[in-house]
Formats: sequence, structure tokens, C-alpha cells
Amino acid sequence: MSQSTNTTSTLSVMTREDVRQAIHVFAQALAVTPEFQALEEAADQLSSDTAAQRDIQAYQTRQQSLQAMLLLNAVDPGEQAELERLRQAFLSNPTVNAYYDAQENLNSLCQDAADLLSKRIGLSFTAACGPGCC
Repeated sequence: MSQSTNTTSTLSVMTREDVRQAIHVFAQALAVTPEFQALEEAADQLSSDTAAQRDIQAYQTRQQSLQAMLLLNAVDPGEQAELERLRQAFLSNPTVNAYYDAQENLNSLCQDAADLLSKRIGLSFTAACGPGCC
């Protein structure tokens, strides 16, 4: 076995536990950030806001009932207007807005962490982990 192969396999074996530990430490650190805490609080508020839940449910129910027509781009203009009205109703709810804002702030923090990680490891972490990762 060459020196390079031996070093690579040794590093892989040595760093798996290190990586697991680093992930655990990162998750613990993320959980105490103001951004994560704000999302947790916003999620709790959203789940207990009956008006917001009603608005979300009304939109989702209508969207699901029109799903096939939406995919075919064949929704009647009146139905499309009603779906948009329902969408605007839930999006204008302050609790929903607070949740989306908190979610965006946490996403931004995670993207910053991914950028830092990318610089440290010398490759694009976001590209390596695929869509929806960060």
C-alpha cells in the first residue's frame, strides 16, 4: 500500500468519530442560537394560533382540490383568484409572517455556516450535500 493510500484510509478511520462529535457539537451550538430559539418560539406560536391554522388549512385544502388542474395550468380564473385570496389570507397573518421571518433568519445562519465550512474544507459544502440541504 502506498504512503498516500495508507494516510487517506487512516484519516478516514480517525476522522469518522471526530466528524460525528463535531456534528453533535454543531447541533448543540445551533440549538442555542437566537435564530434557532426564535424559530422554535415562532413555531409554537404558529401551532397555537387557531386563526393562522384555519387560514393555512383553507389554502392547503383548496390547493389540493385543484392540484391536477394546477399541474395542467387549466384552473378557471375565478378558482385561481379564490386560491390566491386564500394564499394572501394566510400570508398576511402576523404569526405566519413571524414564522417565515424566523425560518429565513435560521436559513441564513445555516448558509453562513455552510460557507465557512466550504472555506475550511476547500470545496463547496452546499454543492456537495445537494438541493435543500442548506
